[in-house]
Amino acid sequence: MQLTPSLAWLVDAASDCPGADRLLAELGARLVADGVPLAAGALTLEVPHPLIAKRTWLWRADNGQVIEALGFVPGGLAPDPPSDAGRRWLRDIARGEAHEDIVGRPDGPLLGWIGPRPFRAGEIEQLRQAARFAATPLAVLAARATLRATLDAYLGKRSAERVLAAPLRRDLGETIQAALLYADLRNFTALSETTPPADVIAVLDAWFDRIAGAVHAFGGEVLKFIGDGVLAIFPVVEASPRHACDAALSAAGAAEAGMAYLNKERRAQALPPLSFGVGLHLGEMLWGNIGAANRLDFTAIGPAVNLASRLEGLCKPLGRTVLVSGALAAETDMPLVALGSHSLRGIATPCEVFTLPEPQAPISQMG
Repeated sequence: MQLTPSLAWLVDAASDCPGADRLLAELGARLVADGVPLAAGALTLEVPHPLIAKRTWLWRADNGQVIEALGFVPGGLAPDPPSDAGRRWLRDIARGEAHEDIVGRPDGPLLGWIGPRPFRAGEIEQLRQAARFAATPLAVLAARATLRATLDAYLGKRSAERVLAAPLRRDLGETIQAALLYADLRNFTALSETTPPADVIAVLDAWFDRIAGAVHAFGGEVLKFIGDGVLAIFPVVEASPRHACDAALSAAGAAEAGMAYLNKERRAQALPPLSFGVGLHLGEMLWGNIGAANRLDFTAIGPAVNLASRLEGLCKPLGRTVLVSGALAAETDMPLVALGSHSLRGIATPCEVFTLPEPQAPISQMG
């Protein structure tokens, strides 16, 4: 069978494209080179993601550029755009009638094209053949995207990249310096014993939205949800750790503001406010695989992680929401309030402790 250059490329090389956007652009350009008159093309894929339901890319033949629209799941962070984003884009670019093919399976990717004039029968057949041959490379790209999205959702972006780049062995890891944030919700055990399970999950989700949202907003990454606790890191990627320390402090302040707003809503619903504690520390940790020979966990361990956890445990007796170690305080110019030197459970050397300036959560909320 004699294949056109575009079909041969789909067979031999399309699976190596870094993403669906580049596959669309390459395929469109090759179809034009094969004589198909194209003004634009659109590709829509369903994606496995907690917030995003669909991704649609539009390629323009006149400049080769690709732009993207996201379709969010119901209840996501933004309104769900119309499902025919690709069709609307194509109609806006040219007056011809768009041609669309569902690729691979009944619920598979949607590949659409539009030309400067209506397509002729032979051109439509070329586009249909391209859709048939695109099924395999698109399936490869979809599987790759599914793996990456799953790892991002469960491990975080940086950790997912590290897992994908290294062999699956427990003896692999690296020592990194980071600002660590350990946060814990107060009185969760009592809450879980007196509250229906569905309501407990709603409380946890609301809490994690505030603390994880603040961490991500300032460039950090959540490593672990530990019961009602959170371990997050702000890796040091510059010569000085100042940026990472400032980001961790800003995230803690943003979490306080977010929880204050949440508690205002809870009081309006005659629900008790939620209190929490945060420990911030700067130190080195081992970042990598641990676990059994055939069951691994990607995490961070080391004395710095232990200190951040123990520091958070001091929040309740000191009546503070956020506590900062002397090591982190020494690397920031942000205003902090000294609380003196304190012994931490299981830590041999007393720790200089600081906190954020007022306003602080009322001590009565600390439970």
